[in-house]
Amino acid sequence: MTAVTDIDMNREECENHVNLTENPMPVVAIANNLNLEDDGVSKLEPYVGLEFNTADDAREFYSLYAAQIGFKVRIGQLYRSRSNGSVSSRRFVCSKEGFQVNSRTGCQAFIRVQRVESGKWVVDNFKRDHNHELESTEGMSLNSFQTAAKSLVNGNYRQGIRLLEAEGDEDHFPSGLISFKRLKTGERESEAMVEPYLGQEFSSANEAYRSYNAYAASMGFKIRIGQLFRSRDDGLIAARRFVCSKEGHQHSSRVGCGAFIRVKKQDSGMWVVDRFIKDHNHDLDPPREADKKIPTALVGFRDDTSGGLENLGSVETNDASRPKRSQESNIGSNWYDVLLEYFQCRQVEDTGFFYAVELDDGRCRSVFWADGRSRFSGSQFGDAIVFDTSYRKSNYSVPFATFIGVNHHKQPVLLGCALIADESKESFTWVLRTWFRAMSGRRPQSIIADQDKAIRQAIAQVFPGIHHRFSAWQIKAKERENLGRLLSIDSGFKYDYDKCIYQSQTAAEFDAAWNALLSKYHMKGNAWLKEMYDKRESWVPLYLRGTFFAGIPVNGGIKSFFGSLLNAQTPLREFILQYERGLSRRREEERQDDFDSCNLQTYLHTKEMVEEQGRRLYTLTVFKVFQKELLDSYGYLGVKISEEGIISRYLVRKCANDNEKHIVTLNGSNLNVICSCQMFEFEGVLCRHVLKVFQMVNIRDIPSCYILHRWTKNAKYGFVGDAETESGGSSQDLKAMMVWGLREEACNYIGAGAASVERYKLALEIMLEGRRKVSQQN
Repeated sequence: MTAVTDIDMNREECENHVNLTENPMPVVAIANNLNLEDDGVSKLEPYVGLEFNTADDAREFYSLYAAQIGFKVRIGQLYRSRSNGSVSSRRFVCSKEGFQVNSRTGCQAFIRVQRVESGKWVVDNFKRDHNHELESTEGMSLNSFQTAAKSLVNGNYRQGIRLLEAEGDEDHFPSGLISFKRLKTGERESEAMVEPYLGQEFSSANEAYRSYNAYAASMGFKIRIGQLFRSRDDGLIAARRFVCSKEGHQHSSRVGCGAFIRVKKQDSGMWVVDRFIKDHNHDLDPPREADKKIPTALVGFRDDTSGGLENLGSVETNDASRPKRSQESNIGSNWYDVLLEYFQCRQVEDTGFFYAVELDDGRCRSVFWADGRSRFSGSQFGDAIVFDTSYRKSNYSVPFATFIGVNHHKQPVLLGCALIADESKESFTWVLRTWFRAMSGRRPQSIIADQDKAIRQAIAQVFPGIHHRFSAWQIKAKERENLGRLLSIDSGFKYDYDKCIYQSQTAAEFDAAWNALLSKYHMKGNAWLKEMYDKRESWVPLYLRGTFFAGIPVNGGIKSFFGSLLNAQTPLREFILQYERGLSRRREEERQDDFDSCNLQTYLHTKEMVEEQGRRLYTLTVFKVFQKELLDSYGYLGVKISEEGIISRYLVRKCANDNEKHIVTLNGSNLNVICSCQMFEFEGVLCRHVLKVFQMVNIRDIPSCYILHRWTKNAKYGFVGDAETESGGSSQDLKAMMVWGLREEACNYIGAGAASVERYKLALEIMLEGRRKVSQQN
């Protein structure tokens, strides 16, 4: 038998990330056999020269064609332009292409589309033949397929999908790859009493998993699916390991526990325990009392043709001490099968993919997921996050929430997604805690989220002491609700209100302006204003400036990550397709911004060394922010107002405007500097006032501590040193970040190296030399 090690799995993931991203098909209902000659209708299939408006349209057309024929499609290789790095060609392949997974047969069927000068995408290569049997396509509508396929070719993608929805039926979609099954109480109790032993037999690996899971619950620990072992003869799965959940060191909660069982498949088809390690290296939870019902729900797996199991995410249950919730879940029951099937497909390709399902008395509730790229992004840009629950703005059918960060181009970056069962404190707490675990326990400095009591309590419980800033959209909605009439009919009130909120520089100024506002407009009895004054530290700019929020404007927010692609009304059959489309679009934008920042240069407006330093280090977007501050500094005057030893204080004011002034304090020994405007604390970029003082004292280089690594061109690299010195994270966190960083770069390396035979030879030579050098390091 050959063990599939972590290294093997990481290599597969890197290859799949570039070339083999799964495109699960239960998102649209599609039509029947393309051989239409019996009905006298011309045949619709790809051909060289066929044009599409976008690569997505080409993929959708090929997917429709595939469903007609009886196979499924995945996204294959992409090719980039040497001149500007943009995607110039895409391959869409049969899902059985390659050999990375046992179910794949090396099928060669595919289409390739190339972008031409007009912007259209044209099929330049098409292989029709498959090396495997095709699936049955009975019961699918012919007319809907033809109409939708034609509309895709004509560029009318959305119309095509709507036509399919009218004809579609959820029963067409395959499901059941993952199913939730509650064991009967009698079964649980009998299995919980059996300690594994060598020679113990099971009819399937499923049964072995359930038995060990029941034993674990009675002993006070949890389990995960560990290594699988394949036969050298035929590559089929021959053995499985089920391990303690604290096995390994990938996350801070894991302690390298060695407890496990291994089951081996016999010639008879039975699975037999051939290894069992009982002892743990950590304390166990109190075992559940035998006379209590154990609300344990097991995830059932459908064995593949080789008898293997798919990967398992995390399933959490309510224990006896947690109160049961009476609220009905806002997530439709049909969502779980589709999502969990998608999650398992993603885990095959991306070993960093994380998902968790909250269970309450055996019932599915909230769901959370984050792929390896999102988790890696959390190590880089998880210092200031937005918990976006804007689905609550209106009547919704999909309680879809996202965790968003701000990347080094000041663009939104996805850090995780969730479907939230209800708006209770318990649901929000579970989602926040699960996100925290997926990010390897790396705590953010700040969070932007709604002000509702349940969310506030959940944040305080999971992240005690964190600065929770209220969502701008909700503040504005509450203002319209409680002050709308006054704001619309009295322009004086709006002026005084905005001046109080946005122009107060000190707590004393704000209090004075607030009290004057209430007195002038007879608002002292307004309950909402009283409540908002008590919570002023969570929404008034004056109280937010001292906390890092990655520069997210206090009276606004960042752009929605998915835009109009996903919203609270997106139907199930479109959800996964639109999710992947939005994710791909944003990540392509980030790659393009990376390319531009490394290959383009902004024009310098001064001869200052700090401007050249900023251009060399910052990304284009952040450099423009810094450059504006530098240029604006020439419109300010600075005067030293005091000096005490090495500490000097300067008054910096705008020319011809005495009202705009700030105090800058400089330590002449270590060059520590503080400005009363607190722009650096809030955004991580030095302000015009500090830059004016640097000019006055002839500081020609920005001290390294004032160039945040997260804003630089190399933000994706070198973060390990920051993690060691700044985050205080554990060695497990550090190892996880290093793995994700190497994996991300390896994926890009493979994509570049596989573009031609010459590049492949060069890439392989460099990789072998690099491995030799790394192995020589102590």
